Amino acid sequence: MPTTGAKPQGAEDEASAAKAVRQMFDAIAPRYDLLNHVLSANVDRLWWRRTARRFRTVLANPDAAVLDICCGTGDMTMALLRLRPNGARPVLAADFARGMLSRGAQKFAARKLGEAGAIAIEADALHLPLPSQSLDLIVSAFGFRNLANYEAGLREFHRVLKPGGQLGILDFSEPGGLLGKAYAVYFRRVLPAIGRAICGPVSASKDGPYSYLPKSVGNFPPPPAMLRLMQATGYEQCAWQPYTFGIAGLYTGTHPVVA
Repeated sequence: MPTTGAKPQGAEDEASAAKAVRQMFDAIAPRYDLLNHVLSANVDRLWWRRTARRFRTVLANPDAAVLDICCGTGDMTMALLRLRPNGARPVLAADFARGMLSRGAQKFAARKLGEAGAIAIEADALHLPLPSQSLDLIVSAFGFRNLANYEAGLREFHRVLKPGGQLGILDFSEPGGLLGKAYAVYFRRVLPAIGRAICGPVSASKDGPYSYLPKSVGNFPPPPAMLRLMQATGYEQCAWQPYTFGIAGLYTGTHPVVA
């Protein structure tokens, strides 16, 4: 049976998977930013900025309604804000892990008066508290992979996007070739050890979130399958742009405009 969404260890259904993911990210929230920057050698900052630039035309419109879903501690949101004009409509930054979201809210509050800002919203990506066809852009950075049901997530995003609205999903992938083999060793062996060293024990399980990350990437649909899923849920102009030799990549799609 194909993977429908994130499957943390011990999760038996979508509800328990979502609960486990929320608890995991709340637990590592205090050290999450440091962990990200160390594990990626700060390349993650480049990925966020590159993703934001992909949507610079939408972001330049001060009236555009923008959502960063699964925003975590808000680094993707901050990259989006750098391309928003002063006084623009606030970006909505949503996550269901309160520990992560509270740290993002602190970053947003530090914005200078007059600069484009963001509003932190505690919300589930599968049940957004937003009207249908109300958004011009939805972006998710390294969060979509953690949804309990990928198809349901894509359908919910489709619901709240306006006709012509754009979707961007930045997430990890598994590169092929010799690089892929070397990366697999780092991802599955070195990364969990670094994670434990930085964050310490955060769960009763031996590996906790540190082993979850590589497993979640391995379970995530590869680019061709993800693009087919996006097309099947109603998106047009679906594409995948690899970043850093395919270690990560940006999926893009558009809500079709009905003639």
